[in-house]
Amino acid sequence: MGKRKKSSRKPAPARVKVPLDTAFTCLFCHHEKSVTVRIDRKEGVAQLVCRVCDQRYQSKVNHLTEPIDIYSEWIDAADEAQRAGESSTMRRPVHSNSRPAPARAPSVDDSD
Repeated sequence: MGKRKKSSRKPAPARVKVPLDTAFTCLFCHHEKSVTVRIDRKEGVAQLVCRVCDQRYQSKVNHLTEPIDIYSEWIDAADEAQRAGESSTMRRPVHSNSRPAPARAPSVDDSD
């Protein structure tokens, strides 16, 4: 019985990790790469700021949170606020008196 032959294949090169974006497009002013995210893991808070229109958003973070996660939360919060604004304008106005107003009596002209 012979020994096993050594594999002639070389090990695969290490995969290059592509970094995720940290600058994003603003939802309100539509400038590209104007929104930056700062994460303070010790405080457990992330701040999102647009350099052009000064739009701000703040959120809680954990050890797995990345800047793209905060940007996605901001998009969801903006959509939710827009839906809440639309639904409040579609409601019927509430009147203080639910009874119909009484009909007026026809005016009588005494000049006949």
